[in-house]
Amino acid sequence: MFTTRPEIIGTFGVVASTHWLASQVGMSMLERGGNAFDAAVAAGFTLQLVEPHLNGPGGEVPILIWSAKEGRARVVCGQGVMPQAATIERVRALGLDMIPGTGLLAACVPGSFDGWLTMLRDYGSMSLADVLAPAIGYARDGYPIVQRIADTIAQMADQFRQHWPTSAALYLPDGKAPQAFTLFRNARLAETWQRVVGESEAAGGSREKRIDAARRAWYQGFVAEAIGKFCAGNEVMDASGRRHRGMMTADDLARWQATYEEPLALEYGRYTMLKCGPWSQGPSMLEAMALLAGFDLGKMDPNGPEFVHVVVEAFKLALADREAFYGDPDFVDVPVKRLLDKAYADQRRKLIGDMASHELRPGSIPGYGGPILSGQTPAMLPDGSIGEPTVARSPVHTGHGAGDDPPARNSRPAGSTAGAGDDPPARNSRPAGSTAGAGEPTVQRSGVTAGDTCHVDVIDKHGNMVSATPSGGWLQSSPVIPELGFCLGTRGQMFWLDAASPSSLAPGKRPRTTLTPSMAMRDGKPYIAFGSPGGDQQEQWSLTVFLRHAHHGMNLQEAIDAPHFHSEHVPSSFWPRAAKPAVIGVEDRLPAATLNELQRRGHIVEKRGEWALGRVSAAAREPDGRLKAAANPRGMQGYAVGR
Repeated sequence: MFTTRPEIIGTFGVVASTHWLASQVGMSMLERGGNAFDAAVAAGFTLQLVEPHLNGPGGEVPILIWSAKEGRARVVCGQGVMPQAATIERVRALGLDMIPGTGLLAACVPGSFDGWLTMLRDYGSMSLADVLAPAIGYARDGYPIVQRIADTIAQMADQFRQHWPTSAALYLPDGKAPQAFTLFRNARLAETWQRVVGESEAAGGSREKRIDAARRAWYQGFVAEAIGKFCAGNEVMDASGRRHRGMMTADDLARWQATYEEPLALEYGRYTMLKCGPWSQGPSMLEAMALLAGFDLGKMDPNGPEFVHVVVEAFKLALADREAFYGDPDFVDVPVKRLLDKAYADQRRKLIGDMASHELRPGSIPGYGGPILSGQTPAMLPDGSIGEPTVARSPVHTGHGAGDDPPARNSRPAGSTAGAGDDPPARNSRPAGSTAGAGEPTVQRSGVTAGDTCHVDVIDKHGNMVSATPSGGWLQSSPVIPELGFCLGTRGQMFWLDAASPSSLAPGKRPRTTLTPSMAMRDGKPYIAFGSPGGDQQEQWSLTVFLRHAHHGMNLQEAIDAPHFHSEHVPSSFWPRAAKPAVIGVEDRLPAATLNELQRRGHIVEKRGEWALGRVSAAAREPDGRLKAAANPRGMQGYAVGR
């Protein structure tokens, strides 16, 4: 089949990411004798600079690694936690039913720096100065901003001028938005990184000790102090239409650090899929795979209606369980073993019929789970502006086994008058007095693009593998902290202000993030690292690529280029947390016969353009030592390199 570029094949090393500069920077580390871990860190810091609308130093990063030396996979959790002051009572006392999608209230401890440096210290071979040098150089000397960065800054220009002057000072040089493909500099961020490197080198000692010194500079030194001071001293306009101070303190940063975990695993034919735990949406891919194991996908047309239907219906069930059961396992007892059990999947699979479900149907596991919550379309105020959305609460049904057909439950919130096929509420909505965006949809509607995510995969000649999905700290998240040159993230918007929910807000708790890198073994050997940006769609796009590769023999680039689709059935993880029951977004390249049959089956099909969905990248290693890589052509940014 036609592909937009070749699948890269080599033996020395491969890097694939969502931006060509990050891929090339990662490759340059391999060329200099670094390993996959060095390359991923260098690429990750470069992504923070060259995709500031998709991630930043104030964001987070979950990482899956395979160490050839240790012969094992590990998860690096670079997902920060909420501040100690962040309680349900405190946020509700502000008159809020939901954590705003922008501003300072939704800020978690920035986890990406410690996530990357923990991996670099324990598995890398290069110094922090070496891996940070390319990013510092681009920040100091300039990098070409892509069209989407220019568009995002232009979209946010009024918000910057009216409410976030520190962001205007950085992103509106000479008072106006920069033009696409001109050079853009962030001298203050370069100074921040250079100061961290300087304090690291001044500490002396081994490479590992110098990296730990850099971690202290960030979480116990000048970076933490600047963040705490900014949060305490500034009332910031956010998506609620009001101004609020942040809750983050320097002590919140000092008490947190990245951690290692064992990945979750699911056997799937000759493959073993590895994912992060239920503080991410990673288990939902495993749940969907367990359901799909009961279908003969290999005999289905990968662009046909049967394939699309069963994949969508499987994810509806898996993501309903995400809403009912997932949360930070340090705070919530998540029944992961039961959710991934074959018997549970066998019962749940009975709910997948020939027609599309319009109900939200979580399973029932006695003693576990919580209410299914969903945001509403924000209320329209008399002046035509948009007010704070309300929240609908539906308790999880009881008295039904996992395979029983639960009582009818439509995810449309009570009181909503929107039809299931209406344009989605307000991923684009703006509250009164604010032009700030919200959420993390990759899909663009009405000319509005909110924050998103990045991804990078690396495999070196030794067989080390990295899959990482950095995100958060978008330039449109919250105001720039002037002393540092970056803003904080808003991952806390994923918490619910309902103590009964597994994803309820609590001090020191990780949000149930959408970020979800993937890695799979084949015949017991490490085979593929892959992933995608895209909020709630990350798992759906990633698994579709994997299924087309594993079942239909498509190479990595063919599987990535093939037309994508996804469900929007469950409540969004992003403010204002709306759902679109039975809606599937599709790329127009899917055959007309497929789309017509999906509509006949009851799906509400929304065309999103020919090349509009999915931003998957992937890298794989064959038993004979051949390395393969591929990247997404959509958006004209992603690139894979290797030799």
